[in-house]
Amino acid sequence: ERLGPHFEQIAAELDGLAALRETPAGTVRITASEHAAHEVLWPALRKFLPRYPQIKVEVSVDQSFTDIVAERFDAGVRFGEQIAKDMIAVRIGPDLRMLVVGAPAYFSARPAPCGPQELTGHNCINMRLPTRGGLYAWEMEKGQRKLNVRVDGQLVLDNIALMLDAALDGLGLAFLPEGVVRPHIAQGRLRSVLEEWCPPFAGYHLYYPSRRQVSPAFALLVDALRYNEGAARGLA
Repeated sequence: ERLGPHFEQIAAELDGLAALRETPAGTVRITASEHAAHEVLWPALRKFLPRYPQIKVEVSVDQSFTDIVAERFDAGVRFGEQIAKDMIAVRIGPDLRMLVVGAPAYFSARPAPCGPQELTGHNCINMRLPTRGGLYAWEMEKGQRKLNVRVDGQLVLDNIALMLDAALDGLGLAFLPEGVVRPHIAQGRLRSVLEEWCPPFAGYHLYYPSRRQVSPAFALLVDALRYNEGAARGLA
C-alpha cells in the first residue's frame, strides 16, 4: 500500500514525458526580405506562436539571395519565379504587383510618362540589388512585350520604406509593391502611372531543400504559412 502513491507518481511522470514528446518543439530558422517578413510571415506568426509555445522561430531579414543550406536555415522566402528547381516551394501569399508611383508635387513639375521608354527622362528612385551590387531594372510587361527598363535619378536606396518616403516627398518616381502604395494612392498622396505595364506575378513562396528531413515543428509552421486562396477571398 505504501508503494501505491509512488507508482502513481511514476506513472504520472511517464505520462508527462510522453505528452512532452508529442508536443511540437524546436527552433525554425527562416530568411526573408523585409517586405516578405512584414507582409506574409508576421501575420501568420502572430497567430502561430501563441498556439505552440514550445516552438521558437528565428526570422533573419536579408534582401540578398541567401544560400539557406550553407547558412543553415530551415527555409527561405522568395518570389515563385526565383526559386531553384531542386527546392520544394510552398505558396504563402497572393500574386503581387509592382506600380510606378510619384507624388502630386513631382507631377506638377513635369508630365507623367506615357510609356516605359519615357521613364529614362524622369528622376527615378533606384534600388540597389544586394546580391550583385547592381541596380534593379524595372520589369514591365504588356501583352507579349517584356521590358527591363534601366532608370536613372538622384537617389539609390536598398530599402522599400525609404523609397516610399522619397516618393511621398516628391523626390522622384518609385517602383514599389502595390500593397505598399495603394493606401497612399487612395488618399491622393501618390499617383500611379503606366498601370497597363504592371501585371501581377507569382507572389511569395516558402522554399526548402527537397532532401531535407522535416521536423514536426517545421511542418506545422509550413501548414500555418500555406496560402489559401479561397480563405483569402473570403476575408477580402
